[in-house]
Amino acid sequence: MNHLVSRRRFIAGSCAGLATGSNWLHALATHAGDRNLVPPKSCILLWMTGGPSHIDTFDLKPDAPDGFRGEFQPISTSIPGIQISEHFPLLARRMEHVAIIRSMTTPESDHALASYHVHTGYQQRAGGLSFPALGAITAAERNRPDCPLPNYVVVGPGPRVGTTSGFLGQRQQPLYVRAATRGVEYAEPVVDDLRFDRQLGLLRKLEQSFIRRYQAPASQAHAIAVDDSVRLMRAPELVSFDLSRDPRREAYGASSFGQGCLLARRLVEANVPFIEVNMRQADWDTHQQNFPRTKALSLEVDAAMAALMDDLRDRGLLDRTLVVWMGEFGRTPQITSGGGRNHHPRAWSTLLIGGGIRGGQVIGRTDRTASEVVDRPVPIVDFLATVCRLLGIDHTQERTPPGVNRPVRIVDQGDHPIEELLS
Repeated sequence: MNHLVSRRRFIAGSCAGLATGSNWLHALATHAGDRNLVPPKSCILLWMTGGPSHIDTFDLKPDAPDGFRGEFQPISTSIPGIQISEHFPLLARRMEHVAIIRSMTTPESDHALASYHVHTGYQQRAGGLSFPALGAITAAERNRPDCPLPNYVVVGPGPRVGTTSGFLGQRQQPLYVRAATRGVEYAEPVVDDLRFDRQLGLLRKLEQSFIRRYQAPASQAHAIAVDDSVRLMRAPELVSFDLSRDPRREAYGASSFGQGCLLARRLVEANVPFIEVNMRQADWDTHQQNFPRTKALSLEVDAAMAALMDDLRDRGLLDRTLVVWMGEFGRTPQITSGGGRNHHPRAWSTLLIGGGIRGGQVIGRTDRTASEVVDRPVPIVDFLATVCRLLGIDHTQERTPPGVNRPVRIVDQGDHPIEELLS
């Protein structure tokens, strides 16, 4: 990759937020000789846009009555007593690294509102405060300004509701990568260094004059984006986004999601703290044809997630990389007339993998039809508090947003971290 860009594309890219103003984490190579260094943890969020059916993936109910019971068979895993869908055979053989939470429960059944709530821990209110996503919180906590790779990357197409930095501002905004196979957009060679520097100098001169006169937050944020965009485009570390020569590329599958998982692994190797990989827009929103769609999606996820787990383990990265598999809610246990399942936030499942968790266990339980939680309900505040603890973040910290006269906690009050998961 060449790290030059035309003025037209550069301005368009920076205005669209394609290259952001996140602070940067120091490269691990800088400390290669320090035997006492314990690398901080990273997190990969595998986001299942649309809401996967828990009763057809990780909380099967083979004894449920007709109209609830799905078409898939449960299979045994590497941990006696834990069963999952037959369409996750590779994950089943790696269950010792996995914890299943079968008792997630949330209040929102709308896609956008639920996505915002799960990402931020707060419910969205019209005209209210814009809260930061977990990825932005992680970026802020891992604030290292001396490495050009972003602290927070969102990979793949689909809605971006709840993924922004909220009141934390431009420096914690994610870098959005539309397709893992295309890398960072607008970084291809267009003009020579001399011409680029002249155009960049003119842009900065114009912006500085405007900022001095008006002190507008939007213009200041844009200037931050411009400076950090240039650093990223000129950084040798940008090669982390180039998947073309990775010897493990085929193991992840050719899908957008599979290649996104490969990119996530490469970014973890480069010490990026938080990567979210989106599985295509509304794919898991199975109001119709739930069973054929869920089968295909499950097999796609199974191959990519198994490759990711194996690579992290073989590189010694699994214990310091927390992988989270989840969507915004589950699906109704009742099957619709079109063979589908509707939105169901009252009871659903998620997975935690690696990152120092106690794997090989199930947290919580639902009733006979997977409709209601009957043991250890896990609201989002409990879930996010647990993830923060695993990442070494004090979730009780408070920040005072600009223009607000009250402090706001990273995770809202009333949380009870899941102690069974913490080593």
